[in-house]
Amino acid sequence: MPRADFYLIDKPRFREDPLLLVCELAKRAFGAQQPTLILTRDFEQAEAIDEYLWAFDEDAFIPHQLAGDDDDANTAVLIVPPGVEAADRPMVINLRDVCAPGHFDRVLEVVAADPAEREGSRARWTEYKKAGFEVNKHDM
Repeated sequence: MPRADFYLIDKPRFREDPLLLVCELAKRAFGAQQPTLILTRDFEQAEAIDEYLWAFDEDAFIPHQLAGDDDDANTAVLIVPPGVEAADRPMVINLRDVCAPGHFDRVLEVVAADPAEREGSRARWTEYKKAGFEVNKHDM
């Protein structure tokens, strides 16, 4: 059964810097050898995550790149802005306002502390449940 995990940002360090949580989740996925897609809201967010993954942890190296290159299939973490095609992967970190498209084993929904974001996450939660996903919530 596919699984959707909602990470609700609550802790001050993630409230101040939500992309830190995205990087931590990507690091965990890489450590578990799970090829991962990060679906971003826009190209600017994709570039910010690309830069952040190089610098957020001095002791970690997470092979990553923006999707759309010949090396996509060989890169552990692909950052995918809207309008860019990428093959499905077992793990998806979704930052978009809609449910992650495609086929995957697990989706991680990162939800900011903003009330509007929380409302949108409730709709995605319902959609995932209707699609047969096991759904979980984690306060971060």
